[in-house]
Amino acid sequence: MALIINGDCINCAVCEPECPNSAISAGDGIFVINPDRCTECVGHYEESQCIDVCPVDCITIDPDRTESAEQLQEKFNRLTASDAA
Repeated sequence: MALIINGDCINCAVCEPECPNSAISAGDGIFVINPDRCTECVGHYEESQCIDVCPVDCITIDPDRTESAEQLQEKFNRLTASDAA
């Protein structure tokens, strides 16, 4: 599953540097998560780093982007292979 940032975001930017996949960026008034790059930190950490640092708890699982742990691991493998190339 990819994560999503909801409208409660206060645009504080603490999540952006914590994302090991560079999936978080400034959007129109709130930060956004690129679901094609979000692995919920699978392959990097035990827990999603953006959720851990968010001061307003506005980052949740995106119900429209359901992915299994195996799919997230495959996405991590693809991202790290293409980043290394």
